[in-house]
This record gives sequence, structure tokens and C-alpha cells, in this order.
Amino acid sequence: MIGQAALGATPVRATTLRAAPDWPVTIDRPASHVSDAGQGGFVIHLPVPQGTYKVTLTLGDARRPGRTTVKVESRRLALAGVATRAGERVTRSFLVAVRDARLPADPSGAPLLADHVLLDPAEAKSADWDDGLSLEFLGMPQVARIRIEPAEAPTLFLVGDSTVADQDAEPYASWGQMLPAMLDDKVVVANHAKSGGTMKSFIAQLRLSKVLAQARAGDWLFIQFAHNDQKTAWPLTYVSPDGTYPAYLRVFIAEARARGMHPVLVASPERRNFDATGRITDTLGAYAQAARRVARAEQVPLIDLNADSVTIMEALGPERAARAFAQNGADRTHTDNYGAWLMAAAVARQVRAKVPALAGHVTLGAFDPAHPPLPEAVAIAPSLTQATGKPAGN
Repeated sequence: MIGQAALGATPVRATTLRAAPDWPVTIDRPASHVSDAGQGGFVIHLPVPQGTYKVTLTLGDARRPGRTTVKVESRRLALAGVATRAGERVTRSFLVAVRDARLPADPSGAPLLADHVLLDPAEAKSADWDDGLSLEFLGMPQVARIRIEPAEAPTLFLVGDSTVADQDAEPYASWGQMLPAMLDDKVVVANHAKSGGTMKSFIAQLRLSKVLAQARAGDWLFIQFAHNDQKTAWPLTYVSPDGTYPAYLRVFIAEARARGMHPVLVASPERRNFDATGRITDTLGAYAQAARRVARAEQVPLIDLNADSVTIMEALGPERAARAFAQNGADRTHTDNYGAWLMAAAVARQVRAKVPALAGHVTLGAFDPAHPPLPEAVAIAPSLTQATGKPAGN
């Protein structure tokens, strides 16, 4: 047994797990011992090597009701508000992708690159890149047992910018963080997207190399770039929608196919800029059109999040759409938990419709972008950490 410290409203780091434990690892904890978390939450960190892990939770308490939300690594949503009555026990399981920054050693004589992904200082401290598995329990968590074991499953690798990337703190969130909760426990999401990322920087910082080094035949590569790539003020990473942007999309597609992966293009969601008539102003349309053309030419699935995001925001209208974006709508690009859930639901809906091999793994119910649920219907327990600044890339 590990994690002997009392679980309360502050993070708990269980550090007694050996580097090569006897699997599975089980943390037994009577529900009454965790109920003091109340409306707050707690974090457990387990040092484990890079890999995929199945987490099986027994939720519930003999005397108290609960509503347990679980986020993994850097706030990837795994379970949302699982309700338990007093005396009830329920079991839920999900997969988590754990990684570190290390890269395989270059063969003798190969051009020297680096032995690790080039992380920025803040990112290097995040739960996505450390040597372990982080589980954050939120809401009214009632946790009786945690069981962790290595697993093998197809991986959905996500690459892109801040609208995809794991955001470390409230009030920011991305669709890449919400997607895992909309899939079953037979596939795993590995979110490699980076705030401020571009296709060129993704290659230069060896992030694409990290994905390709981990990938296996049968895995998936979801590719969404444009928000930062379109910035002419960034001349070293700028790509034009009619020339270098589609060329780089084809590079990512070719690299994925060379490893037996299945590439999927995602047309970037629009920014929340309404005109006087209540319609969204086009800022990324040329890049979305380019993604559509490349998808047709290369015969890869296209998740048209650009079109769905416009439909969602216009259906909500200017005032309600602001509630889907961070800082009470002051940020027009980065979503909060509610907005991230809406974008992820649009992605999951299109995965079910356009990617037959993954359709059976989508657990999300019916979702219509033209009739999105209101914030009150999408209550996601907030994480324990608060951001002090905006995501990179503005």
C-alpha cells in the first residue's frame, strides 16, 4: 500500500512506489478518509516510467454521497462528476499516457540534435513532462480504491497550439484536455500540443520527433495548426495558407504514415469575434480551406472544428458565447472548461461520423453544434491551481 498521508484539500504526493513495482499497484483508502476534501480536492502523484496505464477507481462512501471528477497529468479530464449515493460503490476505469522529455539516443555518426525535447522552463515543471502519473480528484470526491497497471492500447496523439494543449491552470482549458472523457477505456489520448506552437517550432523543438519515437503502427495523429502559423509578425514560423501551410501539413501526414500511424487533420476553431449582425468574423478561414483541400487530396479524415466552432458561437450569441471563454470572455481565443467541453464535443461528434475505426470508442451522447448546452448543463469541477497569465502565443 502507498499514499499513507491523510488526503485533504492540499496536494498529496505518494512517493514510496518503487521504480519497477509489482503490478498492479493498489491504493486502498476507506471513503471516510477522503471525504474531508469536500468541495476542494486532492492530488496524488505516483512515480512511474513512461508508458500507458490503466487506472481503475472504486468510488463511493458508506455514509456520504459523492460527486467525483478526475483529471490526469496536466488537467486532462478523465471522469466528470460521477455521482454516488451514500453506501453505493461504482467502478470506473480509464487510460492515461505518461511521458518524459527524453529522446532515443542518436545512432553513431548521426547528426547531433538533442537527447530530449526542448521544453521551456515553466513547461518542464508541468505534470505532462515529469517522471510520474498525476491524478487530481475534484468536486466532492469519494474514493475507496485506486488500482493502476500498465496497459497497451491505440494512442491518439494530439499536436497543435494552445487551443489543443493541456493548460496547467484555471480558468484556461482546451478541447484536447476534454476529449479523453468522451472516449472509452480502450484508447488513450497523448496530448503533445504546445501553447504558442507552430508547425515549424514543433519540428525545431523536437516535439514531432518525440511523438514519432513513441508511436506504433495503428496509432493516430490529430494535427491542428494555424492560430500561430498565420502570424506574419512571427516571420521565422509564418506559413502562408496557399503555399507553406499545406506543404507542412503534408510533412506531418507523411511522417505519420511512415510509422504506420493514421493521420487526421483538424481545421482550427475560430476566434470569438462577432460583427454587428451577430455573425463570427473570419480570421482563419483561408487556413481551414487549405486543411480541407489537403485532407481531400491526401485522403485523410478532416475534423472541421472551424465550421463547428462558428456554429456553436453563433448559436450561443455574443453574450452567452463569452461564457465559454477564459477570463469571463475577456480572452477571445482561449476557452474555459465549458468552452473546451463544447469544442471537444464537436470533435468527438465528427470522430464518430468520419473516423469509422474510432467511432465505437466515442462515449459522448448526442451533440448538435447548432443547439449547444448552456453552461449550467456542463458543470466541470475546477482544478486547484489558478493561472497568473495567459497561455503563450498571444
